[in-house]
Amino acid sequence: MSWIVLIASGVLEAVWATALGKSEGLTKLWPSVIFVGGLVLSMIGLAFAMREISTGTAYAVWVGIGATLTVVWAMATGDSDISWPRILLLLGLVGCIVGLKLIDPGHE
Repeated sequence: MSWIVLIASGVLEAVWATALGKSEGLTKLWPSVIFVGGLVLSMIGLAFAMREISTGTAYAVWVGIGATLTVVWAMATGDSDISWPRILLLLGLVGCIVGLKLIDPGHE
């Protein structure tokens, strides 16, 4: 259950990061509301997951999921260029996230 919550929290990190960018310095209402809601839910989920997943692994996975999805979303919407080096680096990041999950011994 902790891994499912951690993955969902990582997705929410991408949501709040994207919303923050669209809020124009928290001056637009709906992107700002989505930012705050996503941030709160993402942090609650991260805290929940850290009860069973080691802090270093949980944080790295959370950041990695959020960063990967944020970049993928930016490429999909045209906010960022699509390039082979960027795609290969994202695949490497995803591979590292999966590797951390596979070797996690549990709570520190």
